[in-house]
Amino acid sequence: MLLLFMNAIANENALNTQLETINLKIGELNDQKILLLLQAIGFDLDKLPKDLLQWKTILIVVPNRKTSHELKPYRYSIDRIALATNVNAKEINIYDLDQWKAAFKNKTQLQIRNLLKTTFGGSKKLPEDYQKQQST
Repeated sequence: MLLLFMNAIANENALNTQLETINLKIGELNDQKILLLLQAIGFDLDKLPKDLLQWKTILIVVPNRKTSHELKPYRYSIDRIALATNVNAKEINIYDLDQWKAAFKNKTQLQIRNLLKTTFGGSKKLPEDYQKQQST
């Protein structure tokens, strides 16, 4: 009985070791998928934060819903990425989701709206921008 128990423990340890090895490989492949996606949407990999792949979740902030819908299939096939739309953004930006959440924690709706306009990819609209919108 003791021998059977010892054999079961050895098998369980071997199984856990193999599963950990596979999980590491999956993580490495997912990191490659993240970098490939960011490169495909126009980011220069050399200019990205060095600790990007250490972030728990990478938030991709897009300027419109069309872009969000184009990226949505990748969100489902790549772990550790999330999407958000900021209509005040002029281009696609990336952030650490934990930092994003911390910035918006305990803020009022007005404060959040102002943050989205001025930071996190947003840019204040100038009077010229409003004139362009009205003329189109």
